[in-house]
Amino acid sequence: MQEAIVITEQPVSVSVPVGHSFSLRCRAQGRTALQYQWFCQQQSHCRQIPGATDPDLPITAQQTQLYTCRVNDLHRNAVFSDWVKVEVHQCVARGLPTQHWRGEPVVVLNPTEQRVEVGKPLQLQCAAMGVPAPAYQWYRNGNPLEHQRKKKLWIAHAKVSDSGTYLCCASNRHGEHWTHAVDVHIGTCHPEKFFATGKVALLVGNNGYQHHPNLLAPLMDVFELRLLLEQLGFQVVSLLDLNKAEMAAAVTIFYYAGHGYEHSGRNYMVPIDAPQPYTPANCISVQRILQKMQQQHTALNLILLDTCRKWYNPECPLSQVQALEPWGNTVYGYATCEDAEAYELQDGEFSSGIFMKYLKKHILQEKKVTHMLEDVLEDIGRDPLVTGKQVMEIKHTLKEARSLTDPICPSGAAAEQWGRSHDPLSRTLTFPCGAQVELCFHRLFSNMMYVCAKLQPPPAHVADARVLLCRPTEVDDAAVLEESRPEPAESLLASVYKREELDCVFQLCGLQRIQADVVLRLDLHYTPQGTGQRACESLQTTLQKSLLGPFFGQRSHPQPGHPRTPSLADSLCGDPRGPASLGTGSGGSWPCSHPSQASEPEENDESDLSQLCSALLRAGPGHDQP
Repeated sequence: MQEAIVITEQPVSVSVPVGHSFSLRCRAQGRTALQYQWFCQQQSHCRQIPGATDPDLPITAQQTQLYTCRVNDLHRNAVFSDWVKVEVHQCVARGLPTQHWRGEPVVVLNPTEQRVEVGKPLQLQCAAMGVPAPAYQWYRNGNPLEHQRKKKLWIAHAKVSDSGTYLCCASNRHGEHWTHAVDVHIGTCHPEKFFATGKVALLVGNNGYQHHPNLLAPLMDVFELRLLLEQLGFQVVSLLDLNKAEMAAAVTIFYYAGHGYEHSGRNYMVPIDAPQPYTPANCISVQRILQKMQQQHTALNLILLDTCRKWYNPECPLSQVQALEPWGNTVYGYATCEDAEAYELQDGEFSSGIFMKYLKKHILQEKKVTHMLEDVLEDIGRDPLVTGKQVMEIKHTLKEARSLTDPICPSGAAAEQWGRSHDPLSRTLTFPCGAQVELCFHRLFSNMMYVCAKLQPPPAHVADARVLLCRPTEVDDAAVLEESRPEPAESLLASVYKREELDCVFQLCGLQRIQADVVLRLDLHYTPQGTGQRACESLQTTLQKSLLGPFFGQRSHPQPGHPRTPSLADSLCGDPRGPASLGTGSGGSWPCSHPSQASEPEENDESDLSQLCSALLRAGPGHDQP
């Protein structure tokens, strides 16, 4: 007996980029007039789509969902079409799909090389766009693999015979597209062990902007990342609130948090003194900094950009940047995907970026750096606070299984001095009356120092004693008294150091701008026993400029015959929140920045940039000043 309603054209699944417009089609035949109603399902919730009563359902892709169509006739007969999936890719490479895309398969995710121990699971993954959604077929050594016809290839217990070269074909009625071929090695894992003759990290956090909204998270993010990298053996320099000239001098960059943008594939970092609106001429090009890093032939360059990638000034021309050399072993970790924003998270007393929240969780793992970043990406993708808003992106040319946990094997004197502290030594001062004060110095960041004075138990003839630190007249622009300290920095100081150390304290920030030795004056107010009258005594002590700002000092003058750090030294670089861990060998020091009148800041100080990068990588760890 003929059925009352027959669906003659089923809707088909599609795989498209976010924002792509298309239509799902359903066609049916019946004995009477037919009515259509479309439904969608997301996360186990099925709902009727209001107004979707035509055979065609127009859609602008926003998120992955399932769809079906119900067809009714006038006799209350009803049938449902097949369920179809609209898979939406939130992040695809620039230029994909092309303007004239007809729905043919376009690969957006390629598999990666794997080394798997015998008996352990093997998983390869790829993804492709297409209308209709592509079918998949995996191949090993050119032969199709039976039952491996999904985006993910899964072998629960890998055997040595599973080793080989894998690739996948994505196909639909419009054509086919092949992924990259990758090698899979199955065996008893004795991975090649890599070592580093040095590890250098440069961190910059821009919080306080002159012409743009201030940020909250960079201060805490840079501080916590410094602590984690030091656990991995890195020499770390962390800088806050750099202007254009200072950022141009920071070459080996590991991590940047602050305002930023991306324009036609170029990434720019915004200094705190950039005008509103800013142009590339007011900012620092990440690509130009990477060029300087590449010239040192380091074993690993890691660039972490915790910044937005939106561009708000389309009329502004690009800066001129030469193409990067194909050296490899460069890894980019973007906090968010192209043309998207990166978000901060308020966590009690402190703020942190979403990217840093999960980077802290995984950065100490002993695994390939790209695999560590993939764990971060997956965690961000599961965070409901940024679903549909922020998706991390990873790009790399890694040729070796480099890890941030690679052990350090420095040679010579560098081995003995690796990791020496940058803080000035505490000192004890004695007043004429015999009372003593301990003067301590705490660097929360490489260009921010707290000076603390703690009164020791006074002699018996000194009563009701109180010590005061007086503001240095030479650094009016740099010194900030306790009552005006930024609250986040004050809270951070209190959480790191004991509260009793903060009885008498002031903050020195922007140390790179201090051009002379700083003279501190301490006043002791007390009552001599039996007199009933207050007395005051004063002392002075000098902080040498070389102790305050060793990272933006004189130009480097290496001694003749000074050995260059071998290329295995890991120079981990990212964006300009601050310089990475520093060490200069004998005769080495940090070059200062001398901004030119060029219209593009990323072209400024090219000689300084080269000298700074060279000095950083030549340097024997532990020496901070000339």
